[in-house]
Amino acid sequence: MPSQTLATKLAPPDAEQQKAQAIEPWLFPVFFLSGSAALVYQVVWQRALYALYGVDILSVTIVVTAFMLGLGLGSLAGGALSRRHPRAAVTLFAIAELGIGLYGALSLRLFALIAGVTHGIGHVAAGGVAFLLVVLPVMLMGATLPLLVGHATSRSQNVGRSLGNLYFANTLGAAFGAFLAARYLLGGLGLRATTEVAATLNVLLGVLVMALRRRRRGEP
Repeated sequence: MPSQTLATKLAPPDAEQQKAQAIEPWLFPVFFLSGSAALVYQVVWQRALYALYGVDILSVTIVVTAFMLGLGLGSLAGGALSRRHPRAAVTLFAIAELGIGLYGALSLRLFALIAGVTHGIGHVAAGGVAFLLVVLPVMLMGATLPLLVGHATSRSQNVGRSLGNLYFANTLGAAFGAFLAARYLLGGLGLRATTEVAATLNVLLGVLVMALRRRRRGEP
């Protein structure tokens, strides 16, 4: 009996076990594209806010701080939500992507409107306004990664190496998005159209992930 138990443990996993242990392939392109869109926004929003409020050490520091803090707080919130509601992690990710896309589509108009209302306020106050305009949508961006990671870990029994690959895909996508925006999109399309490209990508990701979620629910 002990030898039989040992043999069972050492036996290679069957097809169903391998399927349960594998990271779903669609997660990799989603991680990549989500990271790409996020860095497109960072490049565009920095330039837009600098054009409205001016460029100096303080304004640069405030915008970068808003992105770093927003990503960190969003990551904490996304991680907490994925642990509390693991079955809803994909749905929450899709909602976050749709929210980012909606804000992104309206962002430059909102920036211009707020800049007009706050024209003439002090330099520090203007920096605070720029901070608030950026930090909330960036929190949604920060939440997307832990939400998908939470989904992956809830479905897979062996995720160590695969999660490293997922983080790599997201980081590579971010680098690609920053390069694409700075090198091609801004020069060829301008700020508004570049933002619309990123917003469209977010919305498509949200819709696609929701569709995949519904299809998986219908599988036997």
